Amino acid sequence: MVVMETFIILFSTSLCLYLLWNLISFLHKVWWKPIRIQNMLSSQGIKGPRYKFPHGSTKDIINMRSQSMAKPMDISHDIFPRIQPHVYAWTKIYGMNFLNWHGSKAQLFVTESELIKEILNDKEGAYPKMDLDGFAKKLLGEALMTNEGEKWEKVRKLANHTFHAESLKSMIPAMSESVEAMLEMWKNYEGKEIDVFREFGVLTTEVISRTAFGNSYLDGKHIFDMMAKLTSLTVKNIYNIRFPGISRILKNSDEIEAEKLQRGIRNSILELVEKREKVKNGEIDDYGSDYLGQLVKMAHESDINKRVTLEQMVEEIKAIYGAGHLTTKTLLGWSVLLLAVHTEWQEKARKEVLELFGTKNPTSDGIARLRTMNMIINECLRLYPPAMTMTRKVQREIKLGNLTLPANIDIFISIIALHHNPEIWGKDVHQFKPERFMEGVAKATNNNAVAFSPFGLGPRTCVGLNFATNEAKITLSMILQRYKFTLSPNYVHNPADIFIMIPKNGVQVILQPF
Repeated sequence: MVVMETFIILFSTSLCLYLLWNLISFLHKVWWKPIRIQNMLSSQGIKGPRYKFPHGSTKDIINMRSQSMAKPMDISHDIFPRIQPHVYAWTKIYGMNFLNWHGSKAQLFVTESELIKEILNDKEGAYPKMDLDGFAKKLLGEALMTNEGEKWEKVRKLANHTFHAESLKSMIPAMSESVEAMLEMWKNYEGKEIDVFREFGVLTTEVISRTAFGNSYLDGKHIFDMMAKLTSLTVKNIYNIRFPGISRILKNSDEIEAEKLQRGIRNSILELVEKREKVKNGEIDDYGSDYLGQLVKMAHESDINKRVTLEQMVEEIKAIYGAGHLTTKTLLGWSVLLLAVHTEWQEKARKEVLELFGTKNPTSDGIARLRTMNMIINECLRLYPPAMTMTRKVQREIKLGNLTLPANIDIFISIIALHHNPEIWGKDVHQFKPERFMEGVAKATNNNAVAFSPFGLGPRTCVGLNFATNEAKITLSMILQRYKFTLSPNYVHNPADIFIMIPKNGVQVILQPF
């Protein structure tokens, strides 16, 4: 009896101590730590909306975004207040750098150029990629765009090789053939309306399928479809706060669907890998020279230091399927919109294309000489950057400029804030003026290295930069060789943030054979 009583007392005491410890840990996370960070940064002049348990700033952000993007807008390129209303409003209230909250997680928004330059150059490794969780982790996983250290270095070398200038030259015929197939279909729309944004969705998935995976769009269509659905779920839930312990036990319908899609994508990619392993030509390392083949080869490396795991290979392939075509799709969509509105620049671009290529397909040498086209694409990327934010985290307490930042807070860099800053670009910042880039990016930005960052900056610059811009130049050149286009009266200007910036209602133009 005494033993039983002693056991009950010990059990009760242990349970009470366990519950007390968890309560203290919970209060530390959701009350003490946020208040400490808020006070620490406030004392250095970094203000922001007051921390509110349990949602932080997310309810305010959701309300601001739902109001700003609720309706289409007149055709204007002044889109910063629409796409990132919280950043636009809070920089005006609190200054160029401010603090807000995702639940109890501190997020420091930085729009000051010198501080951004310091963060992105990151010579001390103090600002690695931000940790992902929830829907974002299911979508983006642990791939080149999110990895750090040895994992990142291995695949970055491979990606640099795959998308190197010489490799890109070999991709031009495949890109041109894909555009030719699209334009052949466009003959059915001559003199009629066509939604080019939808067309570019098929084109860019076809190009990435052929150049990176050695197959056609139809072979990987189900993967693209699943990635699109997972992206949609991620965007829908990006500002929702779910406590980790609860979300593991009680999953809502979106979480269940996201896990199902994640498994489906993984299984489909493994089938793709298995097919590639079966068709190699009898040589142990002959898996093909495209991105898929090189990744499969790395997975079979005898040197463990060069090998990638099966899971990492799946994540890299998933990332290319998800992001490899979206940037080019949106770049092409916005470019055609701008050229349809500003027809004088459409004529300038067409004149240049015909002088360089005549009626023949673009060549690598000619693509490099497309000065007017390059100016147009840069101005499009400035006004409508596909990715609107770069993220990092603070690895350890560190000095940033005159600030002392605590460890484990997240940093958000608003690309659209930089690209739409009148102090950098002038009073005509919202006008389409490709001539800004006539003498190059450095001259256009007054040597402000971070002012134009559509593909990032520093060692983490997007490896697909040249792939995307080359594909865009080839596509636009071949369209201009065959068609003049004007904006359809049915076009509705509806820029939206769906993880990247898209024309939500498409881009409808009227095609006239040239």
